[in-house]
Amino acid sequence: MTRRNARLLSADELVARIEADLIDTVIVAFTDMQGRLLGKRFHGRYFVDVVAKHGTEGCNYLLSVDVDMNTVEGYAMSSWEKGYGDMEFALDFDTIRVLKHLPKTAIIQCDLTWLDESPVIQSPRTILKAQVEKATQAGYVAKAGTELEFIVFDTTYEEAWSSNYRDLTPSNQYNVDYSILGTSRVEPLLRDIRNTMYAAGMDVECAKGECNFGQHEIGFLYDDVVATADNHSVYKTAAKEIAAQHGQALTFMAKYNEREGNSCHIHLSLRGLEDEIVFWRDGARTPLYDQFIAGVLTMMRDFTLLYAPNVNSYKRFADGSFAPTTVAWGLDNRSCAIRLVGKGAGARMENRVPGGDANPYLALAAMLGAGLYGIEHKLELEPELTGNAYTSDKPKVPNTLREARDAFTTSAAARQILGDEVVDHYTTMADVELKAFEASVTDWELRRSFERM
Repeated sequence: MTRRNARLLSADELVARIEADLIDTVIVAFTDMQGRLLGKRFHGRYFVDVVAKHGTEGCNYLLSVDVDMNTVEGYAMSSWEKGYGDMEFALDFDTIRVLKHLPKTAIIQCDLTWLDESPVIQSPRTILKAQVEKATQAGYVAKAGTELEFIVFDTTYEEAWSSNYRDLTPSNQYNVDYSILGTSRVEPLLRDIRNTMYAAGMDVECAKGECNFGQHEIGFLYDDVVATADNHSVYKTAAKEIAAQHGQALTFMAKYNEREGNSCHIHLSLRGLEDEIVFWRDGARTPLYDQFIAGVLTMMRDFTLLYAPNVNSYKRFADGSFAPTTVAWGLDNRSCAIRLVGKGAGARMENRVPGGDANPYLALAAMLGAGLYGIEHKLELEPELTGNAYTSDKPKVPNTLREARDAFTTSAAARQILGDEVVDHYTTMADVELKAFEASVTDWELRRSFERM
């Protein structure tokens, strides 16, 4: 079997490096609901003798906690009544990477299974793989690339925490969109991230400045959707670790301040099982491509929760901000939720709704599942929107987490595409987020009310 990337290690190569004392630590990790890498660090010798042969495990509450890792009520798969038992970490030996920013360290990603080896269907990676299997059965392979933006600050994470994340100094003091001078100011960090990710088996394209102060983006070449999500998850964690090593901090949160937010535009296309082009023929889009776009548009409001999973996510959607507010498609039109770009082998759709806080597995599963739904039901694509989508009368992207949660949980199509257990699980995740936010007292309330009310 051909490995994903020549810089990834085979299982035998990992063992050989451990035997030669080139690697002494192996991270075994999965991606949780919030898109974070969770797992364990193993001594190399123990990994070879035990984990590589028999696997390892972790508490099933890891897919049923809030951002602060608190156990919460409402999840069917995990509770005090069920005893908070274990899940198995099923190692994916196609994902072994060297992390050169950490001494003698490799990482391997995994799926989650129950003790009887049945899949944990609420796991983000499993949810995406279920849609990949549907695509395979229909005769297609899905390819995708994610474009993550982040803001860099000249302060440590510890200092940022102590200051309640206020009054931080961004690494640039003005808009550095496409600015070479602006990226040069941050190049020691950007270069380190690029080269570390390249060594970790990712095909790095470039770095560029963005609009908010200290905002940047590092682009990676597209790949199969699961590989793209795997890369995305490792990159987000590694970028923060490398920033910390530089005495800096960076954030992927969707809306740090009142300026431009952090997006995660997702480019997606289908190919045939033999890599045939299926979205373009005779100089134009194919009916299959139009049906796929129609499916994603039809499900946009119902799946916004998976593109924008947090209260903060919705503050990014603002008119004239380059973040979409309108459910529409256009040809190379950045005011629309769906922007079509490329032709021939490069024909693809860009979903501009997801923010930097999106879980890549869930966002890709939503896009792919919705597109396949459009093909299955032969949905007709509405006319292209030309001009300014912000001022059009088209349907709007949900503008609050509650609105997105309600659209998701009541959607018969979402339940058909993802299954009831998945929809119910991620509805609960939204409920937990909403309950926590509604119980909090914000800086805005204090400033308005402390003296004057």
